[in-house]
Amino acid sequence: MEPILSTILSQLREMPEARRTHHYWSAYSGGLDSHVLLHAMARLADTLQGVRISAVHINHRLQAEADQWAQHSLVTAGQLGIECQVIVVDPRPQPGESPEAASRHARYGAMEKLIGPQQILLTAHHQDDQAETLLLQMIRGAGPHGLAAMPFVTRFGSGWLARPLLTIPRDSLHQYALDQGLHWIEDHSNQDRRFSRNYLRHEILPRFRHRWPAIGATLGRVAGHQAEVAEHLDRLAAAELADLSGSQPDTLSCRGLGHLPPSRQRSLLHAWFRHLGLPVPYAVHLQRILTDVIVTASDRQPVVSWKGAEVRRYRDDLYANPPLLDHDRSQVIPWSLERSLCLPHGRLEARRVIGAGLRAAVCPGGKVEVRFRQGGERCRVGAPGRARPHTSVLKKLFQERGIAPWQRDRIPLIFIAGQLAAVAGLWLCHSFAAGSDEPGWELRWVSFFHRQR
Repeated sequence: MEPILSTILSQLREMPEARRTHHYWSAYSGGLDSHVLLHAMARLADTLQGVRISAVHINHRLQAEADQWAQHSLVTAGQLGIECQVIVVDPRPQPGESPEAASRHARYGAMEKLIGPQQILLTAHHQDDQAETLLLQMIRGAGPHGLAAMPFVTRFGSGWLARPLLTIPRDSLHQYALDQGLHWIEDHSNQDRRFSRNYLRHEILPRFRHRWPAIGATLGRVAGHQAEVAEHLDRLAAAELADLSGSQPDTLSCRGLGHLPPSRQRSLLHAWFRHLGLPVPYAVHLQRILTDVIVTASDRQPVVSWKGAEVRRYRDDLYANPPLLDHDRSQVIPWSLERSLCLPHGRLEARRVIGAGLRAAVCPGGKVEVRFRQGGERCRVGAPGRARPHTSVLKKLFQERGIAPWQRDRIPLIFIAGQLAAVAGLWLCHSFAAGSDEPGWELRWVSFFHRQR
């Protein structure tokens, strides 16, 4: 068996879930690297008995030839006897985001939705790509996790993402393509030296190779060493994070963090952001968290923001979330309890029950209104026979529960006939609560404050 085929097959067999994998998706741009991978997978189809092989092409529609490339992908895959799915994305950059990053996010976001359980997405990243990634991370001042560059295999949505070409130099892929008579697309944007990766690829790495021919393999080993260090740090951090939990879900105790030396604080914060699925901050933001947030007075509410995330403090709890979305507190939203209601920052659900929830008799047809806090709202909390003796202002109830101020105005309030009936996910107002044998609606509020992505 040819070396490239042997390497790919070996990598596939060593991956997690290898024995249970029933479907490989090969990410196919039409360029040389992805064409080699797709062609090799087609040749390995008989060896990988019982496993389905498909291709996926992402059409960003950024170049004039984009639709032609999509058609080329369909034809090429068809000639190899492989089904190809073309997905069109709209990679509009967010404020402060580069077009390159927006395209990458749109591309991987679309493919993540495609990959199901026991399925693996294969990408054609090779040894030279790994070297470029490592150098870029070094230039950015990354730590062990950044210097680990790209892993061979990682979780991806409900499936996996794997890079079976990661130990193979691009020159070897090019020779394979020539030997097999492959025809591929040349994306001229890959020659644009204004992009940092292209500058490294065409200006820097060739000079390195001239002096040190094995530089690609060497940098690959460096990435591997850093991946081992990062994995060790993650194991240590996981145990410590559990001991530093705050009073609210997914928070950390500022007091607990403050007792640690700065190096451990930084390591734990990095691990925490990865656990939450948030972008890890640059050093300047991390330092601001340590000096402006963790050690500040508990009655202050400082904020440190960077692209895709922000850190806030309330009392002793440290919060990390995606940036808050714009929110109109004045909106009034009709809601039929028979169906869930999706909001930008969460989802409302209701189900029929007996002896709990909103009394069905007070909301005929399951019709209510969703509003948001304006200030001064009051509620006598509790069901019949278990209610508080007096009404309370919502602000006081939120304070007692430890709800952070920036979350309070986004928690849905359920109104019936102009009166506050419930605070979703938290309290029922006494006069609207179902008795022990009465039909009711049990409300559930699924907040995106935690793990919003």
